[in-house]
Amino acid sequence: MERVTYHNAENGFCVLRVKARGHKDLVTVVGHAASIAAGEWVQLSGTWTNDRTHGLQFRAGFLKASPPTTLEGIERYLGSGMSRGIGPAYAKKLVRAFGEAVFDLIEAEPTRLREVTGIGPKRASRIVAGWAEQKVIREIMLFLHAHGVGTSRAVRIYKTYGTDAVQVISENPYRLARDIRGIGFRTADLVAQRLGIEPTAMIRVRAGISFALAGATGEGHCGLPLAELTAQTAALIEVPPPLIETALALELAEGEVVADTLEGERCVFLAGLHRAEQASPRGCGRLPKVCRPGPRSMLSGRSPG
Repeated sequence: MERVTYHNAENGFCVLRVKARGHKDLVTVVGHAASIAAGEWVQLSGTWTNDRTHGLQFRAGFLKASPPTTLEGIERYLGSGMSRGIGPAYAKKLVRAFGEAVFDLIEAEPTRLREVTGIGPKRASRIVAGWAEQKVIREIMLFLHAHGVGTSRAVRIYKTYGTDAVQVISENPYRLARDIRGIGFRTADLVAQRLGIEPTAMIRVRAGISFALAGATGEGHCGLPLAELTAQTAALIEVPPPLIETALALELAEGEVVADTLEGERCVFLAGLHRAEQASPRGCGRLPKVCRPGPRSMLSGRSPG
């Protein structure tokens, strides 16, 4: 990669100028990256588009960056500002002193950085800390890519969970559907499968209950009668009803969902929506009515907002 024309640190959107095989001129690439720097190698997949204003561009749906291997690339990479404590001048000194071994030296023998004129203890500490941060970002992105997460979503995940991303997802990939905009149960479920989580695992069944309730909310309902919730969850995630009953008991115990008997029918709500209905003057007047099953045995009435 020759140049980072634009990079939004908040959402990862970037515009890059890349030297690509088979192309005489630099190629403009539009995509997403948590961190990106000139000199890196990039692997891309996507489509060519002809922008009315900017002309031919490669729109990358997948973008994977890795550190450079040539001395020129290493110098540009270190001098790009991606690592604290290193600018173009110190990048040149570091490459001159340590050559292609500079990356390994920063990790394994950081005290040797002080062999370079002008690098004292404080600057060396900043360089090591900056390099460690970049390494964590790369490892997180590689982990997400390996588990079927596209680059733009991977950036949102990193921005949400930070350096804890791998641990959070490994412990409960279904949090993705709850915490990350644009990621639903199906995507989280695919990640869970790649992590080896069984289809009948309790963590999956519990997430499936929220998935069914969220689907009802998306269609304008406040919740579902208990029998309907069990049937819909079983159909959506293909697990037997007894597992759903066990999972529902856990969800109720932890307050993730709320049960309410209305007009003689036991109904289940997402906890946040139930609180909103009770707190809203409009909702309080309607809540006893929303548990009357409609033609599809779902709750009638629209959710607030």
